[in-house]
Amino acid sequence: MIDLMPSTPATHGAYRRVVIGTAVALAGLTACMAIMLPLRSHLSIATPALVFVIPVIAGVALGGFIPGAIGAVAGFVLYDVFFVPPYGQLTVRDPQNWSALVVYVVVVLVVARLVTNLQAAREEARRREEDTRRLYELSQALIGDLPLTQLLAHITSTVQSVFTPRWTVLLLPHADGAAVPDRPELTLAAQAGQVLTSDELESLLASHGQTRSLGLPGGDEPSRVAVALVVANNRPVGMLVLENVQFARSDRDLLGTFANQAALAVELAMLQDQAMRSRLLEEIDRWRRAMMGAVSHDLRTPLASVKTAVSSLRRDSDTMATSDRAELLELIELQTDRLARLVTNLLDMTRIESGALEVRSSIIGFEELVGEAIDAVSGLVPASRLDVDAPADLPLLEIDHVLIAQVLANLLENAARLSPAHSRIRIGARTSGDMVEIAVTDEGPGIDAGAREQVFEMFSENSGGGRSGLGLAIAKAFVEAHGGSIWIDPSVGRGARILFSVPCAVNIPSHA
Repeated sequence: MIDLMPSTPATHGAYRRVVIGTAVALAGLTACMAIMLPLRSHLSIATPALVFVIPVIAGVALGGFIPGAIGAVAGFVLYDVFFVPPYGQLTVRDPQNWSALVVYVVVVLVVARLVTNLQAAREEARRREEDTRRLYELSQALIGDLPLTQLLAHITSTVQSVFTPRWTVLLLPHADGAAVPDRPELTLAAQAGQVLTSDELESLLASHGQTRSLGLPGGDEPSRVAVALVVANNRPVGMLVLENVQFARSDRDLLGTFANQAALAVELAMLQDQAMRSRLLEEIDRWRRAMMGAVSHDLRTPLASVKTAVSSLRRDSDTMATSDRAELLELIELQTDRLARLVTNLLDMTRIESGALEVRSSIIGFEELVGEAIDAVSGLVPASRLDVDAPADLPLLEIDHVLIAQVLANLLENAARLSPAHSRIRIGARTSGDMVEIAVTDEGPGIDAGAREQVFEMFSENSGGGRSGLGLAIAKAFVEAHGGSIWIDPSVGRGARILFSVPCAVNIPSHA
């Protein structure tokens, strides 16, 4: 354990206060004697005793009880020699004078002890207040929902600023577990202060990460303190090490209290990380199940249709009428286009889930955007079913036209799949501030009010019993990547009307 030695700065400060207090007491006694000595014949025997109390108390206030005791002895001598007859001698003939001297010494010592106790109580209160403040500062470092890496850095930097060692490091067990039970291998997780040398780092890890309780390892490193971060079940979650630090017992208690709180915070952060990984795995599972749903539903139907058509062509090719063959070839082409769209959507969703989506904006007109979308679904949505209505003064769009054309194509495909075969699908647009709102309206079964948010999730069910697939989920991600939004118009009485907003080109005329 760390003990304060005479060479510590705190000890030097205590010695300095004693010396100053003693000097003040002796100087004050000498000054008082010099002032009262010419007036000795006019003073009562008690007056010098009362006056000599003042410099002694001043010495006590500055240096504690030791200057008070020295001042009491010095005052006794001065009082006896210069103010108690016979003068110039330590001899006291009158018993009343003995009483005055004894009372003086007793009063001075009692007052000195009281002042010292008062100062000690004030210093203890100040120290406790300081400890409370420092513990509050340390505890503040653990409050908040910080990721584990930031929390570890915050712990070491806070300990470094409060206790000012040469460096502070935090060691945690390896992620792959312990090599030996109850003695986990530790690794450097965070540090603050000066950078560790290779020898220092090796000395920290040479003991295979064995945690220690608060104290000194001993030997050649008398100023290194290691404290284990232990949770409630007596299981250590790490170790905090301070190099070249010297503090009192109260500082050790403060560090121990903070270490306990840090252990709970680190364990909580680890549990949160585990919960996050669990949520991620659940999301991956959900996405995998959705993918399986796509394979079982959206892939199986067109593949079955293609296989049936190809089998019919092979089996009855010689006897089949030309119109029937053309119909089967058209079916194969249609279902192949549908498969290509599904594969494109799956690839797009993979980009979104992996965070690889990148927006490359350019200037494009609304008519050109609609043309790209119609071309993308030409095999699935006949152009004869589409009506396009947009104002002539509609501004140009500043978008990634590949992504937004994909959004519009997905909406058109979804509308065509869920609405009657020969119903109309309308594409419209209007300006709204610095955004352009694009709408796709169909004459299908519509979307229930309670499902208007869910339809933008993967493979959600609609009111007609169909599935929205990936198209709307991809559309939502692409639109939000442009800073826009997508929603269902609640005011439509029949069918469904889906709107999305994209930014328009500022200060560029529509016919530039």
